[in-house]
Amino acid sequence: MNAARIVDGRIEWVNSEQTQALESYQVRIEISHAGINRADLMQVAGAYPPPPGASDIPGLECSGRIIEVGHDVEAFSVGDEVCALLAAGGYAEQVLVDQQQVLPLPKGWSLEQGAGWLETFATAFLNVFQLARVKAHERVLIHAAAGGVGTSLIQLCREKNIETIAVVGTDEKQRFCRKLGARLSLNRHHERDWQQLDDDGVDVILNPIGGDSIARDQGFLNTEGRIVLIGLMGGREGQVDFGRMLMKRQRIIGSTLRALSSQRKGAILRELWDEFGEAFSAHRVMPILDKVVAADEVNEAMDYIRENRTFGKVILKM
Repeated sequence: MNAARIVDGRIEWVNSEQTQALESYQVRIEISHAGINRADLMQVAGAYPPPPGASDIPGLECSGRIIEVGHDVEAFSVGDEVCALLAAGGYAEQVLVDQQQVLPLPKGWSLEQGAGWLETFATAFLNVFQLARVKAHERVLIHAAAGGVGTSLIQLCREKNIETIAVVGTDEKQRFCRKLGARLSLNRHHERDWQQLDDDGVDVILNPIGGDSIARDQGFLNTEGRIVLIGLMGGREGQVDFGRMLMKRQRIIGSTLRALSSQRKGAILRELWDEFGEAFSAHRVMPILDKVVAADEVNEAMDYIRENRTFGKVILKM
C-alpha cells in the first residue's frame, strides 16, 4: 500500500508491501480522506513522536470504508462508511484500528467532512467539557480559534449557549469566528482588542501555544478559572504567576489526546456523541473545511497550516 514516510522534515510517499494481521477487536479501513492536524506537523518536524507501539506513519484521523473486521467486532460490517480517531497511520491507503475508536459516518455527511471531525471535536470536548468542566454561565477564550479545534469548540459551546471569545491573527478571521458563533473576537496583534477583556475576564482558556502566553492568560482568568494547555506552538517554557494562581485558585491543566488508551478514546467518542449526536445529525454542528488537497500536495498543505492561513480543517484526499 502507499503510505507516508518522513524524510528530512517532509513527507514522501512510498509503497509498503507489509500487511498487518487483524486482531479480533480491530477493523481494517480503506482510507478515503485524512485530516491534517498540527500534531502531524510537529511529528514531521521531529518534535512529536508517536506513542510507544504506534505506527510511525502520521495521521490522527481518517474516513473511509471498512474492508475487514475482526471476529469480536459486532458494531461494524464490511462496507460501512466510518470515521476513526487514530494514534497514527492516517496518511496511508489502509489502517488498522480498535473498534472503540471508530464511529459511523453521520447521515448526510461527506467522507471529506468525516475526515475532519473526530480529532478536533474530541480535543475540544475532552479539554473544555470534560477536564475543565465548563458551566453554562461561564466564558471560554479560544486561542487559534479559526483552526480545526477552535472552530469545533466555538460550535460546541454555541450549541450549549456558552459564550466564547475567539483569539485569531487577522481581521478576516475575526469576522469568520463571529459568524460561526463567537460573541467576541480579538486580533492577537492589536493591544486595544485585549483591553476588552479587562472587566469581565474569562473562566476557561483553551491554549495550544504555551510559552509566554500563559502569563498573559492568567491575567484574564477569573477566580477558579482554568487554563487547558494542549500545545506548545509558542515554546516549552514561560512564566507562571504562582501568587495569582494561589490567591485566585486558578488551575493550569496539561492535556494530550493522542497517547490515551483505546478504551479512554472510545469513552470520549461515546460521550461526545451522547452529548452532541443530535446536533451532528441535524447538521447544526459540523466540521468546517478550509480545503481538500490531493495526497501529493501534502507538503504544500502543511506549509499552508504552518503559515496560519487556515479557516477550519485541511483534508488530505487519499
